[in-house]
Amino acid sequence: MFNSIKIIKNRSDIGAGTRGSDMGIDAIEIAAINKNNNYFGEHEFVDVVTENESVYNKVNNSFAKRIGSVLNQCTRLSNHVKVTLQEQDFPIVLSGDHSSALGTISGVKAAYPQQTVGVVWIDAHADIHSPYTSPSGNIHGMPLAAALSDDNLDFQINEVSRETADLWDRMKNIAIPGAKLSADNLVYFGVRDTEEPEDGQIENLNIKNYSVAEIRFRGIEKCINEAIESLSNCDVIYLSFDVDSMDCDMISYGTGTPVAKGFDQEEVTQIMKQFITTKKVVCVEFVEVNPLLDLKGNVMAETAFEILDEVTSAVKATF
Repeated sequence: MFNSIKIIKNRSDIGAGTRGSDMGIDAIEIAAINKNNNYFGEHEFVDVVTENESVYNKVNNSFAKRIGSVLNQCTRLSNHVKVTLQEQDFPIVLSGDHSSALGTISGVKAAYPQQTVGVVWIDAHADIHSPYTSPSGNIHGMPLAAALSDDNLDFQINEVSRETADLWDRMKNIAIPGAKLSADNLVYFGVRDTEEPEDGQIENLNIKNYSVAEIRFRGIEKCINEAIESLSNCDVIYLSFDVDSMDCDMISYGTGTPVAKGFDQEEVTQIMKQFITTKKVVCVEFVEVNPLLDLKGNVMAETAFEILDEVTSAVKATF
């Protein structure tokens, strides 16, 4: 199905509330170099043009900060992912903040418009806010709401300006009009830090979340197989890995929104590799490595690279 791996480097952090995740890709590359691993010399890559300078602009859209620039960034990324898939290469996306996932999911759907897309979201956060519900206005907490095209108005707390509403509608329609996936085809792993509007939406949409505790109690392989079965109607699957899904005390605080009691490195690797064996996975994304916040040197990026290297080998084995 695929000819080769293509790395898409998206050095953007404008959807986050804390600066620095735009440097995460370089930190991962440095980790590879320090391990004498030629990973980044072995694969074709493309750099996505960014608008990181927009962090200096006055924020007019307080409930969706820098939304115009995030819209542009996601649109660019969507195009890269779509073209990569159309050229029959496997995109591995390395991004700064998690708002990028909207672009990636939109690109996957644009490449497979007639097929059902499944999403596996490995993250401490649900990222299912909209401008109408977000307490922070940071768009890295909103990509799934846009991908689902669901504003969660039942839990609205913000009065959004017409400009913000118009730009948000454009975000929901990147690449192709309307929702990119159904809530039935979304599975969470490790989500444990949510707000009330997200909890309500997860319950309303009946989105399954495999908590760290559940996986360790019931067994990781059993839970992953159950999740794979729940996505059996999906033609293609996108894996999204936010490093804050891992335990910050065990691994590192090198991410913008660290949360304790998360996965260890081996658990994340197993989740991703087990899904890849289905041969339905068509795109993988790594996000939110922030070396500026790493109190242990470059440990978060080093851990992310070790996972990336193993996952890439698993992907290649399916070619």
